[in-house]
Amino acid sequence: MSTNNKRRGASSSSCSVSGVPALVNVPTAMSADLASLFECPVCFDYVLPPILQCQSGHLVCSSCRPKLTCCPTCRGPLGNIRNLAMEKVASNVMFPCKHSNTGCTVTLVHTEKAEHEEACEFRPYSCPCPGASCKWQDINLPGAVDWVMMQSCFNHHFMLVLEKQEKFDGHQQFFAIVQLIGSRKEAENFAYRLELNGHRRRLTWEAMPRSIHEGVSSAIMNSDCLVFDTSLAQLFADNGNLGINVTISIA
Repeated sequence: MSTNNKRRGASSSSCSVSGVPALVNVPTAMSADLASLFECPVCFDYVLPPILQCQSGHLVCSSCRPKLTCCPTCRGPLGNIRNLAMEKVASNVMFPCKHSNTGCTVTLVHTEKAEHEEACEFRPYSCPCPGASCKWQDINLPGAVDWVMMQSCFNHHFMLVLEKQEKFDGHQQFFAIVQLIGSRKEAENFAYRLELNGHRRRLTWEAMPRSIHEGVSSAIMNSDCLVFDTSLAQLFADNGNLGINVTISIA
């Protein structure tokens, strides 16, 4: 399978995320100072409502609390005392996303924090090539993904994925799509073209790369990618080998 990189214009990327407005007009520095008051002494994550304290007023987060037999600060009994005052303060504090150490700049009220973090584009995700040695190379994978190729250009890494499925009895189809190992906002800066060439025929597909966070299952389900069947593949094959030209460009 051959690849072809063509540069069109200067490479550029942007990944900025705007914060959610605070419930009250609290200066950013002051909000950060208030947020630090909610740090769990065990895991350093934030203690969020419902907030329970020990008899001396020390806090611990809900994740760590079931694992403890006494207060990690004073060694006293934990108890089940609600700290309503701190819960009210928490409602007016903007907390940073837990993925801030990997680049997220969003700050949110605590009621929106969990939902954002579950879909945050800076969250960790599984390696798209399980079992690989993490070198950019051709990788043969078992299962639904039949072939994967890593390609680097414009200071980003792209992945060509080829899947084979039998959507109808006895009718196999191939699905080819390019993913960016990055966020959707970064993917919007690029375009890709897949092209089958051979025997004076040409079949082309152009689109924006899919972010690795989105996956390819929905695109394949909706045929939002390069789709061809076995008979069409044979028209472009050369001695049984099928070549797909991949061009990555700046959008």
